[in-house]
Amino acid sequence: MPEDKNWDAYKVPPTRTPVSDRITSVPNPVDFIQTVFNYVIDAPVTFVREWIERQQAKNKYYYYHQKFRRVPDLSECMEGDYPCFFEAEAQWRRDRMVDQEIVEIVRERLGACKHREGPNQFQNCAKEMELLAQVTKAYQDRYGDLGYHGNARTCLMKQKHRMMEERKAQAKASE
Repeated sequence: MPEDKNWDAYKVPPTRTPVSDRITSVPNPVDFIQTVFNYVIDAPVTFVREWIERQQAKNKYYYYHQKFRRVPDLSECMEGDYPCFFEAEAQWRRDRMVDQEIVEIVRERLGACKHREGPNQFQNCAKEMELLAQVTKAYQDRYGDLGYHGNARTCLMKQKHRMMEERKAQAKASE
C-alpha cells in the first residue's frame, strides 16, 4: 500500500475535546430540578426499598414449599366445633386440589408417552395407562358425583354409604 501523505483526506480527530464555555452565570434549571428530585423523592424511596430487600433477604419464604399441618378429619370434630368444621373443609379442599393435580400429571405423562411412542403406544405405554386408570378410579370413587359444590360433609357421607354397601355385599357373599 503506497504511503499517502495527504493529511487533508484523512483528518485526525483532535487530541482533546474542548470544554464548552458557559455564557451565563445563572444555573441550569434542569440540573436544579433533577437534584431536588433525587434528594426529595428518589433517595427516600431507594432507601426504603433497599431496607425492605435486606429484610426479605434475611428470611426467605418459598411459597411453593408451603406445608400445611394436617387437621382433624370432619369425622373427628366434636359436635358444634365450627372452627374444626372450617379447618376440615379447608383441608378437604386442599386434598381435592392435590388429587386433581395428580390426575392431571398422570394424564400428561400418558399423553407424552403416546406422543413419544407413536404406533407402539399400546405396548410401551401400558404401565402409564394402568396407572391413569387406577388414579382416575380412585378420584372418581372419592369425589365423583359430588359436583362443583361438593364439600367435606357430602364426601364423608358418600364414603360412609360406599362402606355400608361393601359390607352388605360382603355379608351376602359369606352367606
